[in-house]
Formats: sequence, C-alpha cells, structure tokens
Amino acid sequence: MANTSSQHALGDAHYPATHRRLRANAHIRELAASVTLDYRDFIQPLFVDESLSERKESSGMPGIFSETLESVIASVGNDIAAGVRKFLLFPVPSGKSHHPHGADFDFAALVVAAVKRRFGADVWLACDLCLCSYTEHGHCGILSADGARLLNNETVYTLAEYALRLAEAGADCIAPSDMSDGRIHAIRTVLDANNFDHVAVMSYASKFASAFYGPFRDVCKSAPSATVQLQGRTTYQLSPFNLSDALASAERDITDGADIIMVKPAVPYLDIVTRLSERILAPLAVYHVSGEYAAIELLAREGLIERRAGHLELWTSFKRAGASIVISYAAREARGWIQSL
Repeated sequence: MANTSSQHALGDAHYPATHRRLRANAHIRELAASVTLDYRDFIQPLFVDESLSERKESSGMPGIFSETLESVIASVGNDIAAGVRKFLLFPVPSGKSHHPHGADFDFAALVVAAVKRRFGADVWLACDLCLCSYTEHGHCGILSADGARLLNNETVYTLAEYALRLAEAGADCIAPSDMSDGRIHAIRTVLDANNFDHVAVMSYASKFASAFYGPFRDVCKSAPSATVQLQGRTTYQLSPFNLSDALASAERDITDGADIIMVKPAVPYLDIVTRLSERILAPLAVYHVSGEYAAIELLAREGLIERRAGHLELWTSFKRAGASIVISYAAREARGWIQSL
C-alpha cells in the first residue's frame, strides 16, 4: 500500500513553485537581496543659527536641533561616534536684506572653518548654497524692484561669490539649492579659476515645488513672505507635472559641471530617481526632506508606526529606485539600525 504522505505530496505537485524558500530565514533573505543599505552612503543635515545662544529643538522635526557655533562641534563629534562622516550644512544668519547684493557670508564661512579646523579630513562637509535665509522676502535669490520675479543672472552672480567664500573656508562640496539657470556653470567656473578645482558640486538638480518643506523653512527662517508680489516658488522650482523638465535640469547640470545630482523630495519623486539612474552615470542623491521625516516621527510618537522600521523601509525604497546617496535627518541612526537588521 502506498505511503499516504507521498500520495499527498504527489497530489499537490500540480501547484506552481513559489519563492517562499528564499524568504525562509534571515541568512537566505540576505543572500537573495538585490538591494543593500550601507550607513556610509548617508549624509546628515546640520542647522547652525547665528541668532541662538543655545541649541534649540525644532518644533516640526522631533530630535533635530538648530545649533550654535559651539554646540555644532559637539554634535558633529557625537555623529562621528555614531558612524556619520558626511554632513550637509545649513547656516542661518541673524541678518536679512531685501536685496542681498554682496550679502555678508561671514557667519557661514565661520561655521565651515570651525568644523573643518576641529575635524579636518575626518568629515566631508557639503554646504547648502541659497539666499533664502538671507532675504527678508524668503525667496531663493534677488527679486526685481517690484517684487514680481526672481532675477536669474543677479542671483547667479551672488551665489558664485558665496560659493567661493565657502570654498575658501574649507568646504568639501558646494550644494546649490536655488534652481536658478546657469548657476552650476558659474560656480564651477569661479571655483576652478581660484584653484578650488578639488571642491565638488552637488546640485539640487531636480528640486520640486513641494508641500513637504514646511518644517525646514521654519528652522531656516526662509518661508516666502506674503509682502512681495511673487508668491511661492513655482516660477523657479520644478513643477510636479513636468517630468521632462526634471530630467533635462539634471542632465544640464551634469554637463555644466555638477559632480553629484539630487532629487528632492524623495518619496513623491521615486519615478524621477529611477529615470535618472537609468540615464546618467553621476552619483545620484535623494533628499528625504523635513516633511517626510516629520511624518514618520509624528506617527511614531503616536504609536502608529515603529520608528526604525519606517525609516528603514523608505531608505530601502530610495536604494531600490536607484539612489546611491541618501540625505536624511535620521542619518545619525543609520549605522545602528542597519547593523541590527
């Protein structure tokens, strides 16, 4: 008489094979994985506010602080101990101007010099390059006299001056976020002409006019003002409805001298990340922006998501889409979280 268990096995043989054996345990899941996370691919943003006498936690981004010149040194030291070596600096000056021609970039240069003097080659310091924190109106450049439009060329000239100051202070990378036309070429030209050909340029190449920037603008004091005719940033940041513009902007910036290009925000634009990863050879960064970060943090505080799992899942989606670099406010957690997977 035949074995009933054998009969049962043979009877089920018509069912299609599945891939569940590749999910059976942690070891085989690692072997089968086509995407991996590496904490060394992460960049930690830093905010340093000239007007503060002590560090201040952001009201919109739990766990993220606006630092003083003194406290940022301690914070970077702690981040290095946690495995972070790459930073994106946002200096927030105490003074603002309506027309920042020849703006005072001394504070930004002071912060860069202080961090590099203390940590040297132990850190890679990229510096955001924009005028939104320097302007009374909060726009990313110089406006026309009637406040109706952003003046592209005047903005680019000022940004190039700013970039040179940051390079002279010791910045490893300049990261222009303004979205003015031609600024990559102008910055690369002025850096090379002044013997800073070793300083990299990371362009916010595909930066969209997004609803997810709110907490950041609060920290950087850079929300566009209602007192000028130009409302919002849709005349210079990308439209979510224009795929070709996003791709063309990134390709143009590479041609103009960008070493790294960025897509910002990350989650709503993973299709752009994938398209660019298939078209370009340059390193591709995504910026997991303040609103995206805050959404996970606030859900976690309400017990509606596990914080570590939420960030890791999104980081994995960035890598799966084709990003090679992740800018995240939780980058300082990356080594511990990834190693605990």
